[in-house]
Amino acid sequence: MSDPARAGALRITSLNANGLRSAVTKGVGPWLEQQARPDWLCLQEIRVAASDLNDAMRGLGGLRGAFHHAERPGYSGVALYFRHEPDELRVGFGSTEFDAEGRYVEARYRLRDGTRLAVVSVYFPSGSSSELRQQAKFRFLDEFEQHMRELQAAGEVILCGDVNIAHKEIDLKNWKGNLKNSGFLPEERAWMSHVIDDLGWVDVFRALNPSPDQYTWWSNRGQARAKNVGWRIDYHLATPGVARLARRGSENIYVEQRFSDHAPLSIDYELGL
Repeated sequence: MSDPARAGALRITSLNANGLRSAVTKGVGPWLEQQARPDWLCLQEIRVAASDLNDAMRGLGGLRGAFHHAERPGYSGVALYFRHEPDELRVGFGSTEFDAEGRYVEARYRLRDGTRLAVVSVYFPSGSSSELRQQAKFRFLDEFEQHMRELQAAGEVILCGDVNIAHKEIDLKNWKGNLKNSGFLPEERAWMSHVIDDLGWVDVFRALNPSPDQYTWWSNRGQARAKNVGWRIDYHLATPGVARLARRGSENIYVEQRFSDHAPLSIDYELGL
C-alpha cells in the first residue's frame, strides 16, 4: 500500500485480527512494516492475555502497543499501536459490564493547531451466538452511545473497529437473507443511523467510497471470500472536523493477503500532529 500521494498524511489501519498470534503467523507484521506503514494500528479480537505477549506482538509493525485484555482467557481483547506517543492513554470506557470483556483502548493527542484528538480502537459485541448475547449487544449500544457523546464533547475523534453491524443494504451482499440476523437487525441499523444522522458522526469509508461490493468480513463457510459474499462491519467513525481531513486511497480495504477472516481498513488523514 505504498502511496506517494500519502505525503503529509497520517494513516490509521484497523483490523479484527481473529487472534493476534494467528495474524502474526500469517504475516501481518511484515505487511504492516513494509507496505501499510500505519501511524496507528487498531486491532480487535486479539484473544491473548498480557502474559502471552512477546516482543513481536508488543511492537507490531514497528509501533508501540497498548492493550485491553479480556478477563476471560482466549476471548475478545483490543490493542492500539501508535508511532506517535500519546498525551494520555485510556483502557476501558468505564463500563461495569463490558470493560471486563476487553473492548476499548483510546489515545489522546493535542494537534499543532490546539485541537484535541482521540484515536480509539473498539470491538463491539456480536449477538449472533445467542439471544442473551444479542441483548448484551443492545445494552452495549445504549451505553456506548453515551460514551460517544462524551468523546464528542472533548474534541475530535476517530473511532476505529469492528462494530458488528452492516448499516445499509449496500454494506452486505445478501441483505435480503439477513434481515432477521444479528448484525443487520432493524434496531442495530437504526442505532447506526442515529449515530450518523442525529449525533453527527461520519462513516468515513462510505463518505469516501460510495461503491457497492466493498466488504471487510467474509464467512469461512463455502467460498464466501472467493466470491466476495461479505459484510462491511469494520469502520472508521469520526467527528465531522477530522472526517473532512480524510483522503480516499486506491486500496482502503486490503484483500491481497489474508491475515484474518476480516480485511484491514486503512484511511489517511491530513493531521497536523
